Amino acid sequence: MQADATPVHELDPFSDETLTAPEAVQDAIRQTGPVVWLSRYGVWAMAGHGEVHAALNDWQTYSSASGAGLPNLKREKGWRSPSIILEVDPPDHTKTRLVLSRIMSPAALRTIRDAFQAEAEALVGRLIDMRRFDAATEIAQAYPLRVFPDALGLDGDGRENLLPIGDLNFNGFGPQNARFEASLAKAKPLLPWLAAKCGRGHLRAGSFGAQIYEAADRGDLTEDEAGLLMRTFLLAGIDTTVGGLGNAVHCLATHPGEWAKLTEGPALSRSAFEEALRFDSPVQIFFRTATRDTEVGTVLIHKDEKVLLMLGGANRDPARWERPGVFDIERKAAGHVAFGYGIHGCVGQMVARLEGELVLGEMAKRIRTLNLDGEPRRNLNNTLRSFASLPVVIEPK
Repeated sequence: MQADATPVHELDPFSDETLTAPEAVQDAIRQTGPVVWLSRYGVWAMAGHGEVHAALNDWQTYSSASGAGLPNLKREKGWRSPSIILEVDPPDHTKTRLVLSRIMSPAALRTIRDAFQAEAEALVGRLIDMRRFDAATEIAQAYPLRVFPDALGLDGDGRENLLPIGDLNFNGFGPQNARFEASLAKAKPLLPWLAAKCGRGHLRAGSFGAQIYEAADRGDLTEDEAGLLMRTFLLAGIDTTVGGLGNAVHCLATHPGEWAKLTEGPALSRSAFEEALRFDSPVQIFFRTATRDTEVGTVLIHKDEKVLLMLGGANRDPARWERPGVFDIERKAAGHVAFGYGIHGCVGQMVARLEGELVLGEMAKRIRTLNLDGEPRRNLNNTLRSFASLPVVIEPK
């Protein structure tokens, strides 16, 4: 528990107001100190890039094994079993990470690039035919739901179920508030479908998913662990990219000068996606648990206390970024923590980057103007920042 001299805030990172516009809370926490006690939830919070980056890179002190969310999974049971890649520490994590690193190698990504490119071209062709459309559904959701399950080897049946299940997964990292309860009610009937899809019988030979089960056949994983890895891939690999793509399109639609830069130089598409990840991070927070008493500045964090790491706040820290509130696709955004950092950094981040690069690049090649066509509406989630609706209008080149 915090000492009397410790900076304390009653701010609520999970209120509708904060989830709609998180910058004010992030700024308040950074300006108060390197670590702040959030009395509403009884946890510490960090929003500075230096502190968040250091904590993500120090799994020995800031452990994931008690859960990457607010609930302490060593003391209470969550709605799902813990992830065997995100919510474990070495040596168990090392074994699982090695399997995934082999499957998601640079050579493996090269094998899927042509298929992802073809889908990006087909997608933009459909957008040009429509001219007016909802980018949240027609781009941010449609593209990842097509290419990522294909790469995992799933058939096309029921992929729309991944969205409400993913919404529940990311709500579950926060408090069990009304938002979590509503997503649980919506997604719970779909969980048997997810369990079946994660089994080896549904996977195409040679796919990433099939390779996970081949690792089980070699003895690198158990059969149950292979199924849990498939679940993690599906839950984490879709929604983060949905959020990242939607946020990127919104950034470009509301910054016409940056869109003009991109249309003049489509090779900037990778840089534009990285800057969107920094500027409007799809994953806003994750938690860690202190394994020992540790000091941050003049504050003592006690063993077993939860620490809220504000990834979105770290990516807007003026101590790390010049003009952090400015969206600039030519910025060197390397060093952002939108995909985490250290051993628990997102293992599928290179796939997400490939998706963002190809979609934005193809749009820049073939679309002259991109503008909002109505009021966007956020999908409020305890962890994930994305759009429920993003109406836009385009004109082709």
